[in-house]
Amino acid sequence: MRRPNGLAREAVRFKPASFAGTFVALLMSALIVSACGILLETGLRASVPPERYANAPVVAAADQYEYIVTGSGEDREKEAVPLPDTARLDAALAAKAAEAPGAAAAVADFTFPVRTTHDGAAGSGARELKVPGGAFTAHGWGSHLFTGTTLTAGSAPHEGEVVLDADTARAAHAAVGDRVVLETAAGRQDFRVAGVAKAGAAETARDAAAAAGLTWFADAQAGTLAGHPGKADAVVVLAQHGTDTGALADAVKQALAGSGAHIHTGDDRGAVEDPGLGYAKVTLFGVGGSFGGIAAIVAVFTAAGTVALSVGQRAREFALLRAVGATPRQVRRAVASEALLVAPLAGILGCLPGIGLAHWWFGQLQDRGAVPHAVDLHVSVLPMLAAVVMGLLTALGAGWIAGRRPARIKPGQALSEASVERLRPGLIRTALGVAALVGGTFLTGVSANAAGDDAAGAALGVVMCFMLAVGLLGPLVARLCAALFGLPLRSAGPAAQLAAANSLAGARRLASAITPIVLAVAFSSTLVFMHTSESHAADRQLRAGVTADHVVTDPAGLPVDATARAARTPGVETAVGLLDTQVLVPTGSGEFKSLQGATTQGVTGSGAELAQVQDLDVREGSLDRLGRGRIAIDRTLANSADAQVGDRLPLYLPDGTRAAPEIIAVYGRGLGLAAVTMDRASLDGHVTSAFDSTLLVRGGSPHTLTALGEVSDVSGYATEQSLDARLGAWMNNTMAAVLGGFAAVAAVNTLVMTVLDRRRELGMLRLVGSTRRQVMTMLRWESLLVASVGLVLGSAIAAATLIPMMNGVTGEAPYVPPLLYGSIALAAGGLALLAVTLPARAALRRWS
Repeated sequence: MRRPNGLAREAVRFKPASFAGTFVALLMSALIVSACGILLETGLRASVPPERYANAPVVAAADQYEYIVTGSGEDREKEAVPLPDTARLDAALAAKAAEAPGAAAAVADFTFPVRTTHDGAAGSGARELKVPGGAFTAHGWGSHLFTGTTLTAGSAPHEGEVVLDADTARAAHAAVGDRVVLETAAGRQDFRVAGVAKAGAAETARDAAAAAGLTWFADAQAGTLAGHPGKADAVVVLAQHGTDTGALADAVKQALAGSGAHIHTGDDRGAVEDPGLGYAKVTLFGVGGSFGGIAAIVAVFTAAGTVALSVGQRAREFALLRAVGATPRQVRRAVASEALLVAPLAGILGCLPGIGLAHWWFGQLQDRGAVPHAVDLHVSVLPMLAAVVMGLLTALGAGWIAGRRPARIKPGQALSEASVERLRPGLIRTALGVAALVGGTFLTGVSANAAGDDAAGAALGVVMCFMLAVGLLGPLVARLCAALFGLPLRSAGPAAQLAAANSLAGARRLASAITPIVLAVAFSSTLVFMHTSESHAADRQLRAGVTADHVVTDPAGLPVDATARAARTPGVETAVGLLDTQVLVPTGSGEFKSLQGATTQGVTGSGAELAQVQDLDVREGSLDRLGRGRIAIDRTLANSADAQVGDRLPLYLPDGTRAAPEIIAVYGRGLGLAAVTMDRASLDGHVTSAFDSTLLVRGGSPHTLTALGEVSDVSGYATEQSLDARLGAWMNNTMAAVLGGFAAVAAVNTLVMTVLDRRRELGMLRLVGSTRRQVMTMLRWESLLVASVGLVLGSAIAAATLIPMMNGVTGEAPYVPPLLYGSIALAAGGLALLAVTLPARAALRRWS
């Protein structure tokens, strides 16, 4: 007898079709695992090369993260959560840093938006500046020391003066000595043009378009104009000639000890000038880590099932080997050798399109603004090695489990079982399947009683447990479904009756066919309808919650006095300004502590005025006392934080400042409006842009408000807000497409394998008198039954996941667009039909 590895080579060589399905499954597994691994590694290693700070060897800045600590001792974990806005440090630290040994100078750096005016309200003799988008990016003049900005006319600005970039000055015909009107956090003000400057290369290296919208103010006044008196975004330290960067960094660190400032050198400086890097890392970790983990489990689960099916289909061959003297060890080694021959090649080939998928996905995230364009995709051998090893271990493990029984039982018994399918799965497999079913049911109850992120987290466990239960209890589930779904087929003619009988007799084969379809439907439906449900609920809440007659917005932010000006407009009854931002709220306890980002609206006006233009659906308390130190929150956030009216809610303001305001009201429309409603003054000094995002107006007419911004009604505003959620929709749909597509390929692969394995059976049907048409009709009925069972089970799992989750997140039932669900059902049925009929036609040609 040949050696086991020789048997494996011969099996692959002379029966390649038997291994084609395994090869495809392992290839797809490597594709998805390598792609997610590349994105995960990029998230862990992501950095932004400094451009504005490229000539500054050392940069001191506040920590841009807040931390949540769980566990203790060896189990202690510290999770960093990026702050919603920029944390700032004391501008006076620049003087201390300048005294550090080796420092040539230290500059307090400021970056903030400045609005132009376009309503003809400039003072006498003051010019109105024009710039695309309606806003300038402003800095302190001291930044010219490290950006290379140079004056082409005039002098450095003093208090009440401004330096314009050359293009802006030319377009406005502004010269040194002229006066221009600008709006800052300090209000609308006339500034004397002290000079005209050519922006340095460091100012525009990241965004060349920024060259047309820059202004510079006196360093002593910049903090006040930015809305953060005495605070700076960073302290930039320049080195004396010949000073080592490391030595300077240590000196600055010692000089600023106790201030809370973090010292940055090298590429770390890029993270200070581009705060989007922190959120990009979170996004990439979510895609590559969280979603990648799910995708890896699904890939392993599907590939293992395909390998087990391939081994099971060759049970007769193994039985014959046992009958002619092969030992159990030789059979097991033959199965392992087959895995070693197929898995590495499939894994390596799968990594190639995996790299392409990672590049495409990463590029899409950059195009949608989720990842800065300066971040590069990291492609190394580690994710690909992990994908290949995972595929190999999956093939070895699944082959070993599937080959255990034919290897250990007696030869005669092996031949008997190869001819007749076993009716029941093994005891251990059944016990594990029941445990998974019980676990899924338990987590369904947990999800139903949870809210917000807790409900979403529990729901993920629901879908995973139920999918595992379907895989482990597949033969039993398939037999039950075949009996139930086969009832209507018994009255649909002989071909349908034969299809029902075949499905009932071949429960294991049916289980292998329906499991990937269940997988595709369950995950795709969960991801897609989770987003449609949240979007539908948010849109309903927004449309019902905004009771104002007019909504005024401006991409550059509204004028600082927009609320007061609107209130003075004839016919206007109430005008309330809203500043949209986010705060961080601690939720959970013990090992489940987390920092939850909560959308926040800062209100310019009283609670009574807000109630006239916005119906928050207050459930407890009242908005009348809304003001400094007093907030209202959404019921979902209240449940997550275990807080109620009268409690003080610990939270972190956008720049990380701790606060503990009193809860005066709990409302029900936080998903569509904002999870936290607070006084606008409480946000002063804690946000980068001091300009309100939205103005809600009751009364008046649209044309009288056009000087303040773009005016729309509630319907138009709600539509625009829905468009702003495009990134979330794209993310969910992309993940659904990746997982659903993978599962769909696995389903087609499995169905093709099962049809090709039945060539002898189909030939027998032709030999006993069945026509080609009758056989094909039977197979079509079988494919319809497979698709129906997969669709029903997958939909049931998705429903068990979505119903409690959406009840916790939105308080409503899931929203399932009929056309969208119909397309999923049509895709499942069409794939099953094609995957069965096409190989069946080829198999029947020899019997024509």
